[in-house]
Amino acid sequence: MTIDLRRMPDKPAYDVIVVGAGGAGMAAALFAAIEGQSVLLIERTAHVGGTTAFSAATTWIPNSHHRAATGAPDSPETAARYLDLAVGDRSSAALRRAFLEAGPKAVETIEAQSEVKFRARPFHPDYISELEGSTLCGRALEPLPFDGRKLGRHFALIRPPIPEFTVLGGMMIDRDDIGHLLKLTKSWPSFKHGLKLVLRHAMDRARHPRGTRLVMGNALIGRLLHSLLQRGVDILVDTTVGELVRDGGADGGAITGVVASQAGDSRRIAARRGVVLASGGFSRHGTLRAAMLHQPTPEHSPIAPGNTGAMHDLALAAGARYGTGNLDNAFWAPVSVRRRPDRSTAVFPHFILDRCKPGMVTVNKAGKRFVDESTSYHLFGRAMFESHKTVPTIPAFLITDSEGLRKYGLGMVHPGGKKLEPFLRDGYLTMGATLDELAGKLDIDAIGLRETVARMNEYAWTGVDPEFGRGTTAYNRANGDPNQTPNPNLGPIGTAPFYAVKLYPGDIGAATGFVTDTDARVLGPDDRPIQGLYACGNDMNSIMGGVYPAPGITVGPGLAFAYLAARHAAHAHRPRTVKEMETCAPL
Repeated sequence: MTIDLRRMPDKPAYDVIVVGAGGAGMAAALFAAIEGQSVLLIERTAHVGGTTAFSAATTWIPNSHHRAATGAPDSPETAARYLDLAVGDRSSAALRRAFLEAGPKAVETIEAQSEVKFRARPFHPDYISELEGSTLCGRALEPLPFDGRKLGRHFALIRPPIPEFTVLGGMMIDRDDIGHLLKLTKSWPSFKHGLKLVLRHAMDRARHPRGTRLVMGNALIGRLLHSLLQRGVDILVDTTVGELVRDGGADGGAITGVVASQAGDSRRIAARRGVVLASGGFSRHGTLRAAMLHQPTPEHSPIAPGNTGAMHDLALAAGARYGTGNLDNAFWAPVSVRRRPDRSTAVFPHFILDRCKPGMVTVNKAGKRFVDESTSYHLFGRAMFESHKTVPTIPAFLITDSEGLRKYGLGMVHPGGKKLEPFLRDGYLTMGATLDELAGKLDIDAIGLRETVARMNEYAWTGVDPEFGRGTTAYNRANGDPNQTPNPNLGPIGTAPFYAVKLYPGDIGAATGFVTDTDARVLGPDDRPIQGLYACGNDMNSIMGGVYPAPGITVGPGLAFAYLAARHAAHAHRPRTVKEMETCAPL
């Protein structure tokens, strides 16, 4: 239950304290509770869910029991081969093996003993689908939708989704719903599906500020929260951790608790078996952001606001160290930006809904392409930085014609091509009667843009993109339009008027975090564990080494290492007594 720090008993103590209530932190708390431990979950913001609540919550776990439902062949050896080729020596092979072994056990455990339920997507390819060992389906799991009404008053604890990913004032939709809504007037099953959604949402809005049918990230967080409440896990929100407590023994001693503050009150809280760091990474840290990200330092990120990196300062002071050798310190996606009526800033990640579709092209200031528009969002973001070294590419420009806008939308502009005036008025969307006019409004090279579009129209006719190979991989084609031939990712751009939105590279999560062992124990500079300190999620150095080989490669490992951390904390050593912990001092 959610608790008040001031009402805690004197000398409060728990078996396990988890810092950070995103997907990985909530999973660590739940796994610890399943192991029979008393658990305190601490969250610095007013909402639980972290960036997971904003995401699709795709969970990459090869060889779970859900794979059989897809009929996809796979094996631990096949998955390991894929990761060896995709990641190589950028991360520890032992950690990858631990993930592949623990992941299926974590899924089986959490489904058997909680309200968390998954299903496998019938077709969801690995992102580097041309590599040996990749699969088209079976590894990417998604949470089942969840009825938020089951949470009662605790429904308000869940971080709402990004508003621009909802419709009708707060109705969440997933990729299946989108398919039905696009065929609403063309298919009787789609019409029935859409009508059911709208009627449910109308009833919700009579009693709630937003829809209670939760999907994707909100569904996973809702299921985790419901399970934590059922098991009596205590949750502190709007609470910061200002100190880690250590016992002062050999090598600095074990971490034995935290000093937490809420509404001006502070309390030292003991952890008999361990503290798990799951605070979301360094992403919003005031100085680490500039030091660890590409230049120019990105201004915009769609991650949740709680990822301040404050726990990283404490852990580094305790002897933790960051991983090295990653391809990148963060994961990336192209984003577009708009000021909302309440003056807040909407940062919209362009994952797959528009840029991969036929009739779309992305150019730099010279009007030239610089990337396969259908590649993964991480590689797209990295390509923006690389191109910007020689040609201004930040921002880049995602361009389509009226037919592309009508079919697929453009960022925050929904498909249909209607109600464009607000987007045009505030400058989020730019329109030109001709390509030259559009280029002039965007201040990009008109000749370059015309030549690029002419080539794209030729590629649409032949189905072959000789520049970047768009539409040549299974991953490309999965995100295109299956009705477009001969290439689902290539279509003509020629029906005036023409439209564009500006794209910026946005970090969607930290890849670099603390070095751990296969039990998620944080390691010091001598590779020895800091006793009592664990890390998972984006606080843990990514086992993907800054590579993004598949959907859900943050949530999946987050779940697996939350499971490993909780099991180790519960069984590896004798719990410290309250008397022993009273001698411990803050760092």
